[in-house]
Amino acid sequence: MATTCSFCGKVDEGETPPLTWTTAVELGKTKWFCDTCSREHLRAMESKLDSEWW
Repeated sequence: MATTCSFCGKVDEGETPPLTWTTAVELGKTKWFCDTCSREHLRAMESKLDSEWW
């Protein structure tokens, strides 16, 4: 199962999503974010801002 970062489009081809990636549920859809995007946008994620505001 490939996992794609909802922000930058990075793809991980592993069977399961990497442990360093984060998830968010926005408008009922689960979005995955790679470790780089997660670190860069950590404050916005903690503030519960939708990714469209990052």
